[in-house]
Parts: sequence; structure tokens; C-alpha cells
Amino acid sequence: MKPTPLDEFPVHQTPLPMAQVGTSDRNFYDRYYFNAHDRTGEVFLVTGFGVYPNLGVVDAFATVRHGDTQRSVRFSDALESRSLEPAVGGYRIEVIDPLRSLRLICEHPDLSMDMTWQGSFDAVLEDRHVLLEGTRAMLDASRFAQVGSWSGTLSVDGRDFSVDPDVWLGTRDRSWGIRPSGESDPPGRWAAEPREGFWWTYIPLRFDDYAMVVILQESPDGHRTLNHASWVFADGRIEQLGWPRLEVDYRSGTRHPECARLHLTTPRGEPLLLEVETLGGVPLSMGAGYVGDPAWSHGRWMGREWSESVTYDMTSPDVVNMLPFNVVDHVARATCNGDEGWGLFEHATMGRHDPSGFGGWGDMAK
Repeated sequence: MKPTPLDEFPVHQTPLPMAQVGTSDRNFYDRYYFNAHDRTGEVFLVTGFGVYPNLGVVDAFATVRHGDTQRSVRFSDALESRSLEPAVGGYRIEVIDPLRSLRLICEHPDLSMDMTWQGSFDAVLEDRHVLLEGTRAMLDASRFAQVGSWSGTLSVDGRDFSVDPDVWLGTRDRSWGIRPSGESDPPGRWAAEPREGFWWTYIPLRFDDYAMVVILQESPDGHRTLNHASWVFADGRIEQLGWPRLEVDYRSGTRHPECARLHLTTPRGEPLLLEVETLGGVPLSMGAGYVGDPAWSHGRWMGREWSESVTYDMTSPDVVNMLPFNVVDHVARATCNGDEGWGLFEHATMGRHDPSGFGGWGDMAK
């Protein structure tokens, strides 16, 4: 094995070259995630880039929902030498100022962009995320999140958008660790004893003078297995906001969250109400490659120099019928103490979740 450009820097965490990670688990990953919107809910970009060292794969995706159409382009290739220049096919990321400013470029006839991210507040290191299947960690990852604004250009299906940082906002994260990647593992015992449900809520929000990052994960009986709520200020202070209580109003006959209320508590014991309204949404297992995508998933070997472009009609029954089994990213408009904020309401309630009143996979809101 040859050294890589990363080995030139004093960043090693194990007695291994940087081409190798500190675990032999095939599901080790290292990923960027970004979203961008113009506050209307009419256009919403979700995009990401990942490397999978133990699978020998690098890939990226960009998906844009505009109106009732969602366009997705994907790139995948063999992972050769890991470097400080994240790129695959027509997709690349330039780190201008670490933890503050990055440039994203995607070159494809159906979807292209040249957009620069500017973080509005410091990035927040979230609590470690662990999800067990029996005694095995199917997810064991670290992640930091940030809110910010965008500038540049975006073109989708022949329609051009001027990305003005006074209008276009978004959130991003960087995560790494163990997460289901590539071809599925043999289910073994878990095929006979499947998971009853999965409930997840992730809400990073940007206000003028502060940011909020809330992450909640619960088991089918409502036991909370991940609880993170941070209030981030311009001077670098981060305050914890207790144990949030979430109320979600679902659209009748669906599991679509139309709005939500989070009851938070400041370090001084004062109640804080955060109200969220959802606008346009992107289901992550349709075009973005997250778990459940039938056509393509992160880390899957597709061959060298592979790319694909697909479009989805979001009103199609085939798409609508799959939404209750998806993690969906929604553009979010929020209010807190009279302040208006914007960001992401990422939510999934699949299968049983007793506090939400869902007894099984087929139950929908009344």
C-alpha cells in the first residue's frame, strides 16, 4: 500500500496510513450533506458526497425538487487515493475555509450548480449517534451540523436559478463512522425478527441572531435513544435546551408532518416554544441514495465512471405510496420568541410509534 496525500499532514488517529480506517467494518463511511432552498418550498436542493474505504467506492448525488418534479443525478467510481480534494465524476467540493466556507460544483446536462456555502454560526458537534440491531451497532457515527447561506447558480431541467445569499439558506453536516452502506448485509436472524419501527426527527434552524439544532430518536415504545438540543449564538456560546417534548400534526390519511411544536427548556429553567411549519420536501430514499432507495444506494459498487440521471413525478401513486416508509427532508419555517427562522425538518415515523398513535406499518393519521 502506498502513502496518500493525507499522510503528509499530522492528522493520524491510528497507527495506520490514512488509506485505512480504524475498523474493518465494511460499513465505514465518511460523508458530506448539504441542502439549499429559497424559502418558498418550491425549489429544494439536497446533495452529498461520500467515501467508503472498506468498499473501495466514492460517490455523490444531487437531487432538486421543483414543483411536483424531482430531478436526481448520481455519480460513482472506484475509490483510489484519498486526498483533500473530494471529487467524483462531474461533482466536486472545494473547501475554501474549513468549518466556514465551501464551494460545490456539479456538471451534468440535467442538473448543474456552482454554489458557495457560508456558515452563519459555528458548527455544532452533535451527540454520538448509535443505533443497535440486537447487540450489533448498525449505526455508530459522529456528526457536526451548521446553518448558513448560499450564493452562485443552479440549473435544473433547463430552468436557471440565481442563488442570492440574502434569500437562499440551508443546512449542512459532516458525518463519519458506521452506517449501512453498499450492498445489503445478509439479514440472518433479523429477517425473522424485524424492527417494529423507526422514529427520527432532526431540526437544524437559522435565525438572524442564533441557530438551533435538535435531534431526537425514539424506539417504538417511545423510549428516547438520542436527545440533543443546542442553542448556538454568534459569540460562540452553546446552550443546552433540555429534553424537548415534540408534538407533530400529521395530515389525515398520511404520515406527512404539516407542522410541529417543540417544548424546550433553557439552562435557567425557562420554557421555550419552537413552532415549525413544513413546506416542500425531498424523500431521501428516492434519488438521494439513503436506505431504502430501490435504484441506488450509497457505497454500492456501480462500476467505474458511472453516472445516472432520473426524474420523479411526486404526484405519482408509486411515489406517494412510498412516502410513509421514508425519511423526508422538509424545508422548514420556524418561529421562536417572535423570531422567524428557516432550516430543515427531517422526520421519519415508520412502523409502530406509540406516542404518535401508530400501531404498525400500515397505520396512518386520523
